[in-house]
Amino acid sequence: MVPAAYVHLDKLPLTPNGKLDRKALPAPDLDAVITRGYEAPIGETETTLAQIWQDLLACRKSAATTISSNSAATRCWPSA
Repeated sequence: MVPAAYVHLDKLPLTPNGKLDRKALPAPDLDAVITRGYEAPIGETETTLAQIWQDLLACRKSAATTISSNSAATRCWPSA
């Protein structure tokens, strides 16, 4: 799983027992959220795959986003 947001902390908040105090963690702001714009498919293979995802997910456009060298994710914008 890939986090949707990254928040830099100088020090993790801890409970008196030395465990992570999740309730004391700050909420991520808009700067911490990872956003990416639409990137159109490039080449015949990507265009074909994008069309397959559009048909399966019933969306108006889709784009593959590389998450790491070994995996990718597909974003879908719903039909209006």
